[in-house]
Amino acid sequence: MRISGFILFCAILTGLTGCSTRDINTALSGATAQRLVAHSIDDLISGLADEKLEALRNQKVFINSYFLIEQPMKHYADKRLAVELSRRFGANIVNDQASSEQVITVFYTALATDFDNFGISIPFGYIPGIDDSTSLNIITLEKFHGIAEMYYYLGPTGTENRSKVIQARVKTDALGLPFITIPLSNIDRHKDSLL
Repeated sequence: MRISGFILFCAILTGLTGCSTRDINTALSGATAQRLVAHSIDDLISGLADEKLEALRNQKVFINSYFLIEQPMKHYADKRLAVELSRRFGANIVNDQASSEQVITVFYTALATDFDNFGISIPFGYIPGIDDSTSLNIITLEKFHGIAEMYYYLGPTGTENRSKVIQARVKTDALGLPFITIPLSNIDRHKDSLL
């Protein structure tokens, strides 16, 4: 009985020690999250392929957009959309609907990061003083995704011609092991960018 208790104590101590040697954070934050969302917005907007958008050339266009909450990512997506409509489709973006000839009403359905962790991990959230999402990976596939999704209406009032729902997903995946995380994909785009 004493030996099994000692082995259990050693196993718990080893698990906690392993947990403290690795920064385990299941919330994606910082520059990686910003890049994932920014790249997904860029892919979403640059991938617009609707023949009705070609009719915006030399038209005064007002962008009317909505998202569940007002946040900087929505503003960023609006500005990215305005540049694309102007540059690629030749639209003249205006600041008020009264002076417009065409209105694009955009509904963003996702502008965020997503984190999934598949595999075997040991949760430590039940221990007092430790974050609920803390866990020690045994072997997992960690999937970090930036997702941008939208649909829009296009026409003189911005209620005509509904598009299909379009989505862009940018990912950076990693293999999670107890003391190391091995990247499986990379979101660096500076090599591919145009000068």
